[in-house]
Amino acid sequence: MVLIYTGDGKGKTSAAVGQAVRALGHDAKVAFVQFIKQDPGLLDSGEARILRNLGVRWESFGAGFTWVEGNEEKNRILATEGWETVKRWAMSGSYHLIVLDEFTYPLSFGYLDLGEVVSFIVEHKDDEKFPHLVITGRGAPEALIAAADMVSDVGEVKHHLADTGIAAQPMIEF
Repeated sequence: MVLIYTGDGKGKTSAAVGQAVRALGHDAKVAFVQFIKQDPGLLDSGEARILRNLGVRWESFGAGFTWVEGNEEKNRILATEGWETVKRWAMSGSYHLIVLDEFTYPLSFGYLDLGEVVSFIVEHKDDEKFPHLVITGRGAPEALIAAADMVSDVGEVKHHLADTGIAAQPMIEF
């Protein structure tokens, strides 16, 4: 199956982490591929730490925020490397579930060819050894949504970062 968590609200990556934990509870082999976000070695996140400890293969293909000068070209290059890695892992039969965190951004920014990505997913998603894919990020493109089996639109009602000025908190944001 292809599952998408999209929308402007907080919790898309958290939902994907929960999906990964659920898969681990079924003795599944899980990989987690992050796009855009910096490598957890630089940005120490609780989810990366615990999932790695639980045996999840975790790879980051991001330079960080796209509005920081120089990051756009780095993210474009890393997105291509990340997508090629995902395709290789998906076709290997080695994983039951692969999370593509923040994957909508390389698609909407034009770093990756949306048609090629959707064609690959549609062509292979029904193959017996093809893993479940969990995709997160704001603004999931309509073609990706059409190819998915489940889409959740995570909406924002209130957010402490915008509404109160409280800084990003360990255990809450990372």
